Amino acid sequence: MVKGVTTPPPIQDLDAWLAGFKQATVWIELIGLGLSVLAAWALAALLRKALNKQDDRSSILFGRKVIDGVLFPLLLLVFAHIARGVIAAELPLAVFKVAIPVLVSLLVIRLGVKVLQAAFSEAPWVRVMERTISWLAWGVMVLWVSGLLPVVLTEMEDITWHIGNSTVSLRTLIEGALTAGAMLILTLWLSAAIEARLLRSAVGGDLSLRKALSNATRAVLMFLGLIVALSAVGIDLTALSVLGGAVGVGIGLGLQKLAANYVSGFVILTERSMRIGDNVRIDNFEGRISDITMRYTVIRSATGRESIVPNEMLVTNRVENLSLADPKVWQSTVVSVAYESDVELVRQLLSEAAMSQDRVLKDPVPNAALSAFGPDGLEFTLGYWIADPENGQLNVRSSVNIAVLNALRSRGIEIPYPQRVVHTKTVS
Repeated sequence: MVKGVTTPPPIQDLDAWLAGFKQATVWIELIGLGLSVLAAWALAALLRKALNKQDDRSSILFGRKVIDGVLFPLLLLVFAHIARGVIAAELPLAVFKVAIPVLVSLLVIRLGVKVLQAAFSEAPWVRVMERTISWLAWGVMVLWVSGLLPVVLTEMEDITWHIGNSTVSLRTLIEGALTAGAMLILTLWLSAAIEARLLRSAVGGDLSLRKALSNATRAVLMFLGLIVALSAVGIDLTALSVLGGAVGVGIGLGLQKLAANYVSGFVILTERSMRIGDNVRIDNFEGRISDITMRYTVIRSATGRESIVPNEMLVTNRVENLSLADPKVWQSTVVSVAYESDVELVRQLLSEAAMSQDRVLKDPVPNAALSAFGPDGLEFTLGYWIADPENGQLNVRSSVNIAVLNALRSRGIEIPYPQRVVHTKTVS
């Protein structure tokens, strides 16, 4: 056995181990394992119901079903280990020599898969990583059960090569890679849990601030995980000072715009001058902010087009925030009627037509005013407010215009056509 490595005793006699399954005591082990399964399932179901996680498919611990998350194999491993200790005090073991390594492998696979699914739900390479974790876990389990794991570790430690003044072994590299993977899974799990808790039931400016905290927390956790992984591999962390200097020079010379966008994104998220859900107008493009990242902001127009705006533009240029003080938006439409029309009646009909629309606010009330004496008739401007511009503005304007047209036609009020008088002179 290699020093510092804890492994189970190898199966010295395979025939004797197989013969143990023919003894009557194996039924006691199977009963103990079955009771462990029932206890783990009952406790996981009880916790799932107590914490109201029945419909939380994104949960890593619970998952979609009782046995789908990480909690069930974890509890099963704990209960199986307790049953193994109780039975081993009185009887020789046969089933638990395989059951415990299998449950450890199942726990590792379930943890890795659930964390990757939660952190990268739409990434195409997640399936490949899931299969890789499964093969590695089952391979280590076979070596563990057969007792070959210490032998393999010793052989890998003898395979070395020199990198500068350091001597690196194959075992060191593999253990470092496994440690880095474990730290990556742990940091992704923590960051996903923190992000889910921070963004839950958050809206408006609170959502932007919590998103900034979530991004900062994920970056800090990933950095700490990288430091631990590099230490596990055996890399001297003082070498990072040279890397940091090189990165600083690169940012100062060639990445000024990128660094400015990241700093601007942090400023936008922290001071909350623009928030997710606000309607803004920048560079003749008007739309609703659908996402704010550390480098850019996504603005979606009412027509469905999306504009990716670098955060530096939002900080240095003039931006009209239509929702900063009040989410309500004012709209107007111009109507021309004949000069013989009753002005007060037209104003009343226009206001009632706007009030009949569900999306038009009743407070402040719509207002119709005689705005101009046009060449063809009297021009009235009908103004009204809406509170949901993200649902579209042209559709509500169209509904108001149709209601106005129907109201004027029902009362016999003429909408004049353009008229021109042409004078001709006869030259003798």
